[in-house]
Amino acid sequence: MPNDPAQFLSSAFSGWTTTWPTQLLALIWLAWLASWVAASFWSGQTKKHVMTLESGRYRIPILVGAILFTPVTGRLLGEQPVWQFGNLGVYILAAVTIAGISFTWWARIHLGRFWSNAITHKEGHRVIDTGPYGMVRHPIYTGLITGMLATGVAVGTVTAMLGAVLISVGMWQKARMEEGFLTTELGADAYGSYCRRVPMIIPFLPQR
Repeated sequence: MPNDPAQFLSSAFSGWTTTWPTQLLALIWLAWLASWVAASFWSGQTKKHVMTLESGRYRIPILVGAILFTPVTGRLLGEQPVWQFGNLGVYILAAVTIAGISFTWWARIHLGRFWSNAITHKEGHRVIDTGPYGMVRHPIYTGLITGMLATGVAVGTVTAMLGAVLISVGMWQKARMEEGFLTTELGADAYGSYCRRVPMIIPFLPQR
């Protein structure tokens, strides 16, 4: 294993490319993942959750997408990018990725102890319709989808782009399941009214 951290990073992420600024995208996602896992311990007590077999409807596409999205898959397949954006283009897409990740953290902090990685009903759960939740009903998914798609386009490999799309589809499916669950748990009047006022994932989308 290389002793130089820069060489190790180049080796680990060579499926995306070994040059800066594409490495910046890897660092962004590593930082997000580490901070997100660390914050997962800050969560309220779960009252009820969706059964594991049902959750496979969104977990499977997210898992397959994550495998395709990771640089090691591209390296094992010997992939080359189907296009090159140049440094400026990658920096712009990295900025979009950072914006998406920042949106997830705004939502995560705003949600507080009601947050959960799975579809759950927390103790004292209620409809949150302020902050980022006044813009979209699932701002964490909005931010992640934005960041994933921007990264996939910046990397430019087929597996990275396909992985980003599959993860996005999985998150969309999870959002739909979550809405059905919360409508039952929190009440059709309370959550249904929120759904009619605020778009699901795409901000500023007109509601019916």
